[in-house]
Amino acid sequence: MYRVFEALDELVTIVEEARGVPMTSSCVVPRGDALELLDDIREALPTEVDDAQDVLDKRDEIVQTARTEADTAISNANEQAERTVSEANAEAERLVSEARARAEQLVTDAQAEAERTVSAGQAEYHDLTERARTESERMVQAGRDAYDRSVEEGRAEQARLVAQTEVVQAAHGEASRIVDEAHAEADKQRGDCDAYVDGKLAEFSELLSTTLRTVDSGRNHLRGSGGYNGSGGSGYNGSGSGSYTSGAGGRGFYDFQSH
Repeated sequence: MYRVFEALDELVTIVEEARGVPMTSSCVVPRGDALELLDDIREALPTEVDDAQDVLDKRDEIVQTARTEADTAISNANEQAERTVSEANAEAERLVSEARARAEQLVTDAQAEAERTVSAGQAEYHDLTERARTESERMVQAGRDAYDRSVEEGRAEQARLVAQTEVVQAAHGEASRIVDEAHAEADKQRGDCDAYVDGKLAEFSELLSTTLRTVDSGRNHLRGSGGYNGSGGSGYNGSGSGSYTSGAGGRGFYDFQSH
C-alpha cells in the first residue's frame, strides 16, 4: 500500500511540473513516466487489496468471536443474576417467616402475661375489697357498740344526776359530751376504714396501669417492625383505666373503664 501512495505522489508531481500548452489548461506530460507509475500502481493494488480484505475478514471473525463471548458472558450473568435473586428471595422469605413467628410468639406471651396479671389483679382486688368490707363492718359495729355503751352510760348517769338538783345541768353537759365523743369515734373509725380501702385500691390501680402500659408498648413495638398487624388474634388488646370513687356513707367502690 505504501508503494501505491508513493507512485500516486510521483504522478501528481509530474502533472504539476508538466509544461503547459499556451492558451489552454492542458499540459504536456511525459507519457513513459506516467505509464510506468500507473503500471506500478496496477501491480501494487491487488496485493494491497488482498491484504485489506484479509484484515476485513479477520475483523469480521474477531467481531463474531467478541459477539459470541459477549453473548456467553451475558447469558452467564443472567443465570448468575437469576440465581442470586432466587437465593435473595428465599433468604428474605425465611427472614420474614422467622420475624412473623417471633412476633406471634411475643404477642402470645404478652397476651398470656396480660391475662395472668389481670387475673391476679382481679383476685387481689376482690380479696382487698372483701377484707376492707369486713374490716369496715367490724369497725362500724365496734363504733356502734361503743356508741350504744356510751349512750347507756350517759342515760344511766343522767338518771342518777336528775335527782340531784344542783348537778342536773352538769349531768346534761356530760351526757352530751359522751354522746358527741361516741359519734366522733364512730366517724373516725369509718374514715380510717375508707382511707385504708382507698390506699389499697390505689396500689392496685397503679399495678394495673403499669401492666397495661407494658402490654401497649410491646404491641406498638410490633406494629413499628411491620411483622404483626394486630388482626386475627384474641386476648386483651386494649388499654384500661380505673378510678376510685367514694360513695355515700364513706364506703368506696372501684370503677373500671375499658377503651
